[in-house]
Amino acid sequence: MIAAQAETIVAQRAKAEVTADGQLALSSRFQVKLPPALSDVLEQGVTLPFRLEFQLTRPRTTAYYLNVKEWFEPHARLDFKLSYQSLTRRYRVTIGGLANYYSSLREALAAIGAIQGWQVLPLKTLNPLKADGVAGEIRLILDIGELPKPFQLNALGSDDWSLSSDWIKLEMKDGT
Repeated sequence: MIAAQAETIVAQRAKAEVTADGQLALSSRFQVKLPPALSDVLEQGVTLPFRLEFQLTRPRTTAYYLNVKEWFEPHARLDFKLSYQSLTRRYRVTIGGLANYYSSLREALAAIGAIQGWQVLPLKTLNPLKADGVAGEIRLILDIGELPKPFQLNALGSDDWSLSSDWIKLEMKDGT
């Protein structure tokens, strides 16, 4: 099962920058491949929800505080939704209230998890630290809990629905 997951979502870029105001800005890009069963479900009109998650791992005291505050959930998350519009034969990727349309599934999948300058922590959380004092990781997963109920049941017993990248360590750099 782990090998199947590694083949379906792979990180191509995972970088973060510590800004002068103590913020952490992330940039990521993932390569997502849908198994045929999920491609079929998508073309039948089911929206596929993905979640990009971030967690801070260093400085340890701040990471521990955020873990307790968030009840050990990721410290930040961004939701992507992938859908197929059968009338226009286009794919739609929604991030929050923003949507973009793509003419091919390949283009739409390239947009899932692709983000630039995502600020993941409250201002001044890091008390402008140098990048060598900060560490974090991200991952992209298919959020089975956001699927319609009948599909959640199907997903529980199927490897086709278990799409997830591993936690990827962020490459850190100082802001300029």
